[in-house]
Amino acid sequence: MKENSFAHFFEIVKAVRKGCPWDREQTPLSLRSTFFEETCEAIDAITQDDSDHVKEELGDVLLNVVLIAYLFEEKGLFTVDETIKAITEKLIRRHPHVFAQSEGQSQVTESVAGSPEKVLNQWERIKENVEGRKSDSVLDSIPENFPPILKAFKELKKASKVGFDWNSIYETKMKLCEELAELSDALIDVEELSRYDGTKPIDATKFSEEQKKAQLHLEEEFGDALHCLLNYGRWLGVDPNIALQKAMKKFEFRFHYVEDEMKKNNIPLDRAHHRDMMDFWTEAKGKSNGQTGM
Repeated sequence: MKENSFAHFFEIVKAVRKGCPWDREQTPLSLRSTFFEETCEAIDAITQDDSDHVKEELGDVLLNVVLIAYLFEEKGLFTVDETIKAITEKLIRRHPHVFAQSEGQSQVTESVAGSPEKVLNQWERIKENVEGRKSDSVLDSIPENFPPILKAFKELKKASKVGFDWNSIYETKMKLCEELAELSDALIDVEELSRYDGTKPIDATKFSEEQKKAQLHLEEEFGDALHCLLNYGRWLGVDPNIALQKAMKKFEFRFHYVEDEMKKNNIPLDRAHHRDMMDFWTEAKGKSNGQTGM
């Protein structure tokens, strides 16, 4: 990167902020959704392993980071330069096995550098003992606004680090089976009370109070099973967010194929032609558009 690349970029950001009517109206709060969307698009590009797209989307993320920081600079709260300085100091402080020992940090053996797990444990100790970020709960550091699946997965990882975990992957699998059985029992209660025949999704809008109570129990058991599935994924070394994203991409490709083939063959896309849709879905499974997992 050229030495003045960031300086030039920063001047452009400031010029856009000053000269563009839309940008002049923005605040850190208003940019939250844009920042989130651009981050998701960058993650999607990385998952697709499209380097040109990744380059573009990371640029969009960088724009949001710098613009938001600059809005705080305008208010006189902190500067963009202070933001960069703060993360630079944090990187050095939290990597004593890479850089010279920071004042107040204990000596770290060379073995830490070769062990990712020890490095992460050291990271947490520095946060607590050097930066004074102690909390009442190990879960307190997880942002409240995380998407539920990400937040649940983070909580499970945090709890496991202090020993609150199953003893083996087999126990975790047994617990998942147990939760699925409880979910099945809860569904039986709903079926008996509402005469649900399983031919279409449950619609609880017209349920009686007793039926709604059974439906709420079903919802609770579904949540428990989903939570346990996330924990099983953790034991399998699978990130549920990445796994779900891949599954969605696979579904989208196959469903688009079904739509296209139904249209080509002048077949209405409706339940009356379910068999045709399933046949095209099977065809789609044997094809690939270069996406992982297809």
